[in-house]
This record gives sequence, structure tokens and C-alpha cells, in this order.
Amino acid sequence: MGWVSNGIVGSPAFAAFDQGYDVFLGNLRGLVSREHIDKNISSRQYWRYSINEHGTQDIPAMIEKIHEIKVSELKSGRHDQEEGSSSEQPYELCTICHSLGGAAILIYVITRRIEEKPHRLSRMILLSPAGFHDDSTFVFTMMEYLFLLVAPVLAPFLPAFYIPTRFFRMLLNKLARDFHNLPAVGGLVQTLMSYVVGGDSSNWVGVLGIPHYNMNDMPGVAFRVALHLAQMKHSKKFIMFDYGSAAANLEEYGSPEPLDLGEYYGFIDIPVDLVAGRKDKVIRPSMVRKHYKLMKEAGVEASYNEFEYAHLDFTFSHREELLAYVMSRLLLVGPSSKQIYGQKSLKLKGKDEQARKS
Repeated sequence: MGWVSNGIVGSPAFAAFDQGYDVFLGNLRGLVSREHIDKNISSRQYWRYSINEHGTQDIPAMIEKIHEIKVSELKSGRHDQEEGSSSEQPYELCTICHSLGGAAILIYVITRRIEEKPHRLSRMILLSPAGFHDDSTFVFTMMEYLFLLVAPVLAPFLPAFYIPTRFFRMLLNKLARDFHNLPAVGGLVQTLMSYVVGGDSSNWVGVLGIPHYNMNDMPGVAFRVALHLAQMKHSKKFIMFDYGSAAANLEEYGSPEPLDLGEYYGFIDIPVDLVAGRKDKVIRPSMVRKHYKLMKEAGVEASYNEFEYAHLDFTFSHREELLAYVMSRLLLVGPSSKQIYGQKSLKLKGKDEQARKS
């Protein structure tokens, strides 16, 4: 929702589309509607995932689908005739991620490189990416210690944090709409939220008021995702999920400890643009700079920038300077302009030779 919530003028997805890009909106698992291929799946099974699965299963599924679509559209003879030809691709693919999506895409790229599989990406633009969280507010630190303390007791009974029934989701939707229509009340809630996420001036109240978003497809947070974030904060490292024992970790990773992803930043073989918000209290600029420092030390082509934003401003607010910056980074991908014009020509003329080459 964040990429389109400000409409056709102020949303990153529309801005990229207006520049001629094909835009694919990815959605990580975790909707309360539980739209699963197995209609009888239990709640415990449905929510049994951490950020690991976002990076090693969800994102690969999205990108392989994009690959399938683009190869089909571009009608590359080489790809039509050679099944499994994955070392080359007739398009450039950039990814823009916010917060948890940033951590997931980094897990994706690193694990794909470790497994010697193509990640198909040309550039990553990461807006306030998750991963490092040791520098945070007192509120988040207290939540970390409390959650790690009660996690063993809660785990068997609480698979996820979400509003379970349509009635209560509808009630939240009604309250959000009331807040939005009463400036004084909405302003009070916005102010209270700003103390948590840091000076936020985004349109999140309005977004919560969109009916279908709340009643049908309101997202939830899996218990293991929350636990994974707490583990990262406690360890002061960007680690994969700790399964709780040396034996379980050994089976999953081949080592008694979960992988420290920061140690594998040398595997990142594409440019990375990191963006932080000076007012962000969820992921402070110091934590984004930690990503940047490790990447530069590992020889990654990385850039770092800061804006006067809070955490939700990156997606729910209309920020012209951010849109301009993101578009400028996309244009740094060399073949992109040729690819864009090639796609347009291909769609209009179909048999144009230059379009097929592009």
C-alpha cells in the first residue's frame, strides 16, 4: 500500500511507471485473510516463518515470476529456445525496499550468491533498511528485553500478532476514519505516534481508513518475525534467525550460530543506495550507516544519503525530493534507458529489430 498510497502524483510506484519502467509490487507473506493454497492450513503452520523465509522464499518467488514475465514479453529467442538459461537476462531489474523489505532483500542477495544462483538484480535502493537495531529508543529497548523474556512462554500459544476477526478489523477501520475526519483527534494520535516512530507526518491514518486494506487484507506480524528482530537488536548484529539451539542452527546453517550477514557483505556484487531518516526512531541513521560502513569495507559500491524524515514518511508521505532522488538512482543503471525505450517500441511495434535487441 505504501508505494501507491499517495495516488498518481506522489507515489514512488507511479513515478517510476511514468518514467517508462515496468513496475512490480511485491508483497511479503502475512495477511490475516490467510489466502493460502492449503485452505485447511493451521494458524500455527501459516505463521511459522521469520525474516529468513521472506528473503529465501518470498522474494525469490517474486523475482522468478518477474523473470518469467519479462523474458516472455521481450521474446528473446535465446531464452525461448534454451531452457534454464539463467546466467543472462534481456532486462535490468532494480529493487526499492523499505524497512523490513531492506533486510529481506539483503538476505536474498547474499544467500543467492552463497548458493551460486543468479539474483537477477542490477541495483538496490534501500530506504531505512532493517538489520541493525542496537541503537534505539528506551521504549524499543524495553520491548526487546520483555519480548525475549516472555517469548518461550508465548511461542506455543501466540503464532502471530494481528486482529483476528473481520468485525474488529472493521471497528479499527471505523476508528481510523473517525480520526481522519476529526482533525483534533487525528492530530493527537499523530503526535502520540510521533513519539514512537519519530516526528512522523505521513498519511498513515488515512491509509488505515481504506476499507479493503483493513477488513480483508490487513497484514499481521508473525511471532518469529518479531522474535527475529529482537534477536538482531540483542546481538547487535544483522543475523539470520536463531533457532534456539546449536543443534538446530547446525542443521539449518551448518554452524552452531546463525549466519552473521554483515560478514558476507562482500558477496553483494551490485550497487546499493542506502537512505536514512534523521527523525526516524524505528531505524536510526546510525544503524543505516552501519550497513554502509560494512559494505564499504567489503568493497561494495554503496552510497549513503539522509533526509529529514521519520520512518513511515518514506512510503506514506508525499515527498518530491525523495521521489527525485530515487528516480536519479534508477537512472544510474546503464542499460536502463535503452531497455525502457526498447520495451516501449516492442509493445508498439512488436517486430522492431532494435526493440528485440534492447
